[in-house]
Parts: sequence; structure tokens; C-alpha cells
Amino acid sequence: MDKIKLLTFAVVTLLLLNLGTLGFLILSKPHDVRPHGRLEPKYLIIEKLHFDKKQQRDYRNLIQWHRKTISEIEDKIHDTKNRLYVQLLKTEVDQKLKDSLVTVLGDYQKRIETTHFTHFHDIRKICRTDQLDDYNDLTEALSSIFSKPRRLRDE
Repeated sequence: MDKIKLLTFAVVTLLLLNLGTLGFLILSKPHDVRPHGRLEPKYLIIEKLHFDKKQQRDYRNLIQWHRKTISEIEDKIHDTKNRLYVQLLKTEVDQKLKDSLVTVLGDYQKRIETTHFTHFHDIRKICRTDQLDDYNDLTEALSSIFSKPRRLRDE
């Protein structure tokens, strides 16, 4: 009988520990962090620029525009790459069509970079004058904020 009580106590204790650990992980996990422990860029920008509620709302509207625009361009890139690789590689390569599609891809990439630039320029427009020094500091860190984490060589 003592072994059964001990075993029951151990199972209940382990169950409570597991539930407590899961609760802690779910409730305390910051939802604004990327998988590699880096703060998500929008929260980093809000924090670094000390945006008030109205500025945060304006910034979220800018993000929606930015994501929509980039998504549309990326869809066009996908379609163009599909034409380039899927259609052209199945037949004799039409050099003029290949060059034309590569040029179109370059134009789309140019539009992406222009959209990114416009997005950050618009962020500057919603800053107050007392936030411009922080904005200028932020611009120096933009490439590291938005760069993808380097993958391990063995991946």
C-alpha cells in the first residue's frame, strides 16, 4: 500500500510540475520575439522611437501598406520566375525572352527596394522632432535589424 501511495504522489507531483511549466511558458513568452531571440522589427522600432499610441496606430497602417505592396510584388516575381524557369527550361531557350524576364525581375527588385525606402521615409514623417535623433540612430542599424539570421553551414 505504501508503494501505491508513493507512486500516486510522484505521478501527481510530476503532472503538476508539467502543467506549471507549460503555464509558465505560455503565459510568460513574449509574443514580439522572433525564434532566434531577436525582437520583432515592428516592436523594436516602436520601442526605439518611443512611439505614443497614435504614432503606433499610424505605424501599423504603414506596415499594412508595406506588407501588401511587397506581397504583390513578390507574387509577380514568383510568376515571372515560374515563366523563366519552368517554361523556358523545357524548350530551346529564347534568349530575348530570357533577357526580358531577367530585366523584369530586376525591375521588381528595384520596386521592392523603393518600397522599403518609402516605408522608412514614411516612418520618419510620423516622428516628432524630439524623436528624430532616435530615428537617425535607427537608420544606422536598419540592415542588421532586418537581416535574416545566418544559418549554420551544416544546415
